[in-house]
Amino acid sequence: MQFTGDDLFSDINFMIREKDRIGLVGKNGAGKTTLIRLIAGLDQPYKGDVVMSDDVTIGYLPQEKFFNSSDEGNKLRTVLDEAMTAFEDYFQIERDLHKLNEQLSEREDYESAEYQRLCEKISHLNERLALMGGHSIEGEAEQILIGLGFEHDDMQRPMNEFSNGWQMRVELAKILLRKPKLLLLDEPTNHLDIESIQWLESFLKNYYGSILMVSHDRAFLDHITIRTIEISGAKIYDYKCSYTEFVERREERIDIQKAAFDNQQREIKDIEAFIERFRYKATKAKQVQSRVKQLQKMEQIQIDDRDKSAIHFKFPPAPHSGKVTLELSNVSKSYGEKQILENLNLLIPRGEKIAFVGRNGEGKSTLSKIIAGVLDYEGEIKLGHEVQIGYYAQNQQDMLDPEKTVFETLDDVATGDMRVKVKSLLGAFLFGGEAIEKKVKVLSGGEKARLSLAKMLLFPTNLLILDEPTNHLDMLSKDILKSALIQYDGTLIIVSHDRDFLQGLTNKVYEFKKPYIKEYIGDIYDFLEEKKLKELDDLNKKQKTQSTENQISQSRINFELKKQNDREIKRIEREIKKIEEQIESVENDISEMDNVMSDPDSFPNINVDNNWYQTYAEKKDLLQNLMDQWETKQLELSFALEK
Repeated sequence: MQFTGDDLFSDINFMIREKDRIGLVGKNGAGKTTLIRLIAGLDQPYKGDVVMSDDVTIGYLPQEKFFNSSDEGNKLRTVLDEAMTAFEDYFQIERDLHKLNEQLSEREDYESAEYQRLCEKISHLNERLALMGGHSIEGEAEQILIGLGFEHDDMQRPMNEFSNGWQMRVELAKILLRKPKLLLLDEPTNHLDIESIQWLESFLKNYYGSILMVSHDRAFLDHITIRTIEISGAKIYDYKCSYTEFVERREERIDIQKAAFDNQQREIKDIEAFIERFRYKATKAKQVQSRVKQLQKMEQIQIDDRDKSAIHFKFPPAPHSGKVTLELSNVSKSYGEKQILENLNLLIPRGEKIAFVGRNGEGKSTLSKIIAGVLDYEGEIKLGHEVQIGYYAQNQQDMLDPEKTVFETLDDVATGDMRVKVKSLLGAFLFGGEAIEKKVKVLSGGEKARLSLAKMLLFPTNLLILDEPTNHLDMLSKDILKSALIQYDGTLIIVSHDRDFLQGLTNKVYEFKKPYIKEYIGDIYDFLEEKKLKELDDLNKKQKTQSTENQISQSRINFELKKQNDREIKRIEREIKKIEEQIESVENDISEMDNVMSDPDSFPNINVDNNWYQTYAEKKDLLQNLMDQWETKQLELSFALEK
């Protein structure tokens, strides 16, 4: 694939197998999204082919998408209605069935072959509906929506009441409901909270099809992928391992390349020295010419770049403050009748490092804004002695002046000694050379995020409040930010859904379940482990009261599964019978042609020429194909009978 004269890929080849779990990685701009779009059929390569089996269906989730939440009748779709559009094939079969049943009711030729064919078609469509889930499709849609973070009350709410991030969750739900054979996911965790990410992990681990995804969430990749494909220098490198192991193997590969490169350079120098020394000696002319040709034929060893283009900084020392950084007394917040926070009481001592976690919409960002002083509230908040707040909002990059240059954004607010350090600070955040003269409005999301982080460092703080600071940052930049936060000697409050980023960074977790919060001691994985144990205890308490209901429910499920399997057996048996009839017909044709070949004089009216022999060969191929189909169907039947 080629854009603006440069090859993103050059003669790359790889295959996606059944049930593959592939992580697609590479530095920003390497072509990960482009490759996914090529596979999805949304872009075309200028050279080469993307070959797909006829029966492969694809589900593609882009990083971002703009939505129209109105249907043709200009009526607002609900969340559940939008998710149910994933079953358009099911609804089309229902419409076809309705038409066929109307035709059947108008006919009276009950004994005719056409009437029987119509009955068989109706029966076949009914079986397809049953296999697609029948009346359970709405329940399946609700189950996936709830797994992705929606509440039961959200199902009938219009789509336009939800942010773009929540609408992306519905889009993901639709893709999962369609059950494509190949899932192409571009940053699927961008709009998910920790609980939804864990649910999606579990879902994808057990997914029946293949998965190819791009993600900057290391933990997510490690939990799902068993194969990593890296795009680097217009080439791809295929590793049969998860992301963390890939990083180690990649370093080993580059070390080997460097050693080979160094050896080659020494060899080149020796050859060039020989050529230079004996260039003008007639007795050495053949050897010199031989070495010149050797140099010309030598294929230069390339070393893949180690991607070190990441922000590099550390926070300035935190100014001294009192022992208590922050105290909340009966803090509440509501939007109309919707209560977000209620009577929160919180005491945060100096040096505490706290993670705010929970589902989106539970109040994490709301409390962050209240503490930062950008949102009104009820109750009382006391800041400790000499506490100075640094606040990074989720939409921090949107608060930048689009008409200012990168340099002006910092220079206009810098004071004192920081004024002379603006250029070096921007350089640490990858804004060097002409980049500092770019206007903010032309920057990418990642560049705006880096500029916003750089702006925070202009003012010393002893209370940092960071709301999703890793959005748009690549893995190396996230690691450097995490290292800087670990070394930060002030108080830290951080909202994030990135488990790998949070691990080892905080010593306390506050879980938000509006309108209350609950405290957990330890880091994010201590919290997740305790949550699992707690849920298991709750399950054990409910087991006695639910056991009877579960038995009844399971009996119904078993009954429905048996009915469905019986229908499947009948369908396979009909297909086997049809194939056997075709086999018998083709065998008769071949037998007649064998008679002609064994005694052509007895068939003077038959012209045995090249076309005749070609027909004979085609009949043989068709017979073999039918026999293969028969064996496959027999295998399907044996599996169905064993259920």
